[in-house]
Amino acid sequence: MTKYAHLNPSLENPFVEAREREFVVPGQINYEPGLYEESLKSGQALIDRPRVAAGVVNIEKQHLKNRMTVWERLDVLADVGTEPTVLFQNWGPNLDGASIVTAIVKINGRDVAVYGHDFTVRAGSMDATNGKKLARLFQLAGKRKIPLVGMNDSAGAFIPAGVGGLEGYAEAFTALRKISGVVPSIMCMFGFNAGGGSYLPRQGSFVIQPNDTFFGLTGPGVVKSVLGEDVTADELGGPSVHSQTGVADFVVPDEVSALLTAKQLLNYLPANNNEQAPFQPTSDPIDRKTWDIDILLRKAFNSPTGYNTPLDISILIQQLCDHGDYFEIQPDRARNTICALGRMGGNVIGFVANNSAVGSGQIDIDAAYKNARFIRFCNLYNIPVIFMEDTTGFRPGKDQESNGIVQAGRAMLDAIVDLRTPRFLLLVRNAYGGAYASYNNYPTGADLVVALPTTRVAVMGPAGVDFVYKKELRQIRSSSIERVAVATEEQINNGLSEKEAKIAAQAAVADWSKREEALLAIRYEKELLNPNEALSLGSISQIVMPSDLRKVLGENMAFHLDHYQAEPLNAVQREFF
Repeated sequence: MTKYAHLNPSLENPFVEAREREFVVPGQINYEPGLYEESLKSGQALIDRPRVAAGVVNIEKQHLKNRMTVWERLDVLADVGTEPTVLFQNWGPNLDGASIVTAIVKINGRDVAVYGHDFTVRAGSMDATNGKKLARLFQLAGKRKIPLVGMNDSAGAFIPAGVGGLEGYAEAFTALRKISGVVPSIMCMFGFNAGGGSYLPRQGSFVIQPNDTFFGLTGPGVVKSVLGEDVTADELGGPSVHSQTGVADFVVPDEVSALLTAKQLLNYLPANNNEQAPFQPTSDPIDRKTWDIDILLRKAFNSPTGYNTPLDISILIQQLCDHGDYFEIQPDRARNTICALGRMGGNVIGFVANNSAVGSGQIDIDAAYKNARFIRFCNLYNIPVIFMEDTTGFRPGKDQESNGIVQAGRAMLDAIVDLRTPRFLLLVRNAYGGAYASYNNYPTGADLVVALPTTRVAVMGPAGVDFVYKKELRQIRSSSIERVAVATEEQINNGLSEKEAKIAAQAAVADWSKREEALLAIRYEKELLNPNEALSLGSISQIVMPSDLRKVLGENMAFHLDHYQAEPLNAVQREFF
């Protein structure tokens, strides 16, 4: 022991007086503590142990990594003034079960089942006891029909537990799968999660990943040893990777943002599959005029690029929703489609919209799967959907075909056909070919189809001129040779040399040909590239002015929801997806 050993830094406060709790009843006459009080003291120590067992050192280590403890995360989730009800406090002599905390928490006034890995104990790893503990929580959530939130911060299976850790995961996997589609679940990813710590949360409805976190089947070290590849944790399983694949639904700056995002998302979700999402009274009139939509379309379509002008469909969603508030799902993935939750007249609505501001709103593989997953979720949890169509079709190309665009498109179509909740289609502009045929029209089950005056419904877009007016185009192009010859002779008679006359004649005939083809394009738009035929056939129920969109859609949706019976999905479960 050195001379200055007593000056070594310490986390213990020498001025804190240890106070032993006395177990007395108010008004009780003085007595001598005995065996009963000793039992109470032991019991209180067990009750307090989960919160204090980590010790100051382990808590500080967690804080130095910019992570909260599981108890601090619970405090952020819980409504102000409420205390979590901690469940299953199984703490064995070897800390079995201690690395996961389970509780019932009040969030937005509703009961929510919550679990969280305690990284200060065994790095939040899984053993057999933890598996049973999680399974009981999942079963409780399903039985009592309450949502689930997971706070994942785990190194994976506890290696000394042997196969017990693996069976723990298997038990948790199975229980979570059985409540999928019964109650919604939101998973927050904290720290560094690997193996089963990635499988388990991805079984949830939504995954939220903060920056500077990782989750994946294996870590960079395993990849290096097995494949010899040098890769960082962020490149392998960071938010930039998972947000693009759809493995993560939301990327947020930090842990507090993740927890607050979970609370915000819960506000749009029903507690279970037997009820509608929570109604929220609003002061925003349902018949509010949507003049900003009118202004947007006016500026876009009166611009030099006319009806080919891209526009951001999220502006329409914002204008339709109560006070312009909506919650976008997977905002970083496949921006050519927008999936969002919002409210109209207080009712929660799902929006699926082609976004022509990105890739002409064409539906590619990522967009199709993004749409399919969101539509299936709305179907399970009684959320009505408004589709907003403005696309030139499915994205063509070798890359899309070789990676399975047919299969992805089928996943989206299956989800639309299976959708049982009230669902509308708003035709904004382009609705061509297979994209129209598979995008929630009356034949696929829509309850209402309306169109803006700017709608262009056809088998093909402007390129359809080549097929519809094939004869006229052939005549224009075949007569060009003769016209050049006649015009050349006229120019020679006017005093030009033969070479000059031919150049002038070719230019004049080319201008004439261009004008004639332009007239055919205008004729095509007037005759076919508009909502007239669709309206006459009953494919569209009505034309709506842009400023009346919120009123028409909101009032019709209120009618359908008033007569919709929320209940679990009883239809045949499809094999695909």
